[in-house]
Amino acid sequence: MTDKQMLRARYARLRAQAKTAQKDAAIAEYVMRSPYFQAESFFVYCSVGSEVATDRLIAALLAAGKRVCVPRIEGGAMLAVPYAPLEEGAFGIPAPRAGGDTFCEVALAPLLSFDMTGMRLGRGGGYYDAWFARRPQTVRVGLAYAAQRAQALPREPWDVYLHAVITEEGVLRFPNA
Repeated sequence: MTDKQMLRARYARLRAQAKTAQKDAAIAEYVMRSPYFQAESFFVYCSVGSEVATDRLIAALLAAGKRVCVPRIEGGAMLAVPYAPLEEGAFGIPAPRAGGDTFCEVALAPLLSFDMTGMRLGRGGGYYDAWFARRPQTVRVGLAYAAQRAQALPREPWDVYLHAVITEEGVLRFPNA
């Protein structure tokens, strides 16, 4: 098992142990009170398993008149497609059936772990890093529980730093992103 595989397993366990409805609600509240909420368009993951829940957050963004896009995998790449009725997509993750890649001002991304430089450890597919690299002007914000914070994470040349992470404790900004 590689170091990253061990880290992914460790932080997946920590995330599952940390998850509560109260923490999810607090994270959503911090998103809506943050300066990021002033944006008009958001790329938001559709949560599965122990990820920070996004269903209520997506509903709140739509109710506030924001344009919301969600991920869809097509041709080996992740696209940000306008929110529409969801069906089971790649990897069992809910996604709209169709839609083209759309620019969004703010991306709310899932993660297994993060460090205080803004490094993000994901599942290992590279989909978010590739999307971030194609959309460097998008503000990159991770959603996580405080328990997912690491002292330091390994970095690969293709990794893209987050601008911030929002946890149940508040907004952490990273000036090096």
